[in-house]
Amino acid sequence: MSGRGKGGKGLGKGGAKRHRKVLRDNIQGITKPAIGAWPARRRDPRVLKVFLENVIRDAVTYTEHAKRKTVTAMDVVYALKRQGRTLYGFGG
Repeated sequence: MSGRGKGGKGLGKGGAKRHRKVLRDNIQGITKPAIGAWPARRRDPRVLKVFLENVIRDAVTYTEHAKRKTVTAMDVVYALKRQGRTLYGFGG
């Protein structure tokens, strides 16, 4: 706590090393054949179907929560952002 007065630890100061170690271990677990299979998987219609189902389900949830019947572009943007695939250029 030295140098920070009575404010305590501050924001975002704890647990960084542990988190970084987990990420490094995950990267080590990706094998070369798995990396080579990524382009083939991108063209797989089953993967596309699952991805679209997840995005549409989230977008419709936003629409229903707002008591609307029309899915807006912003609903889709928020649904993508929730899944970690931020899309820019459509407002918000």
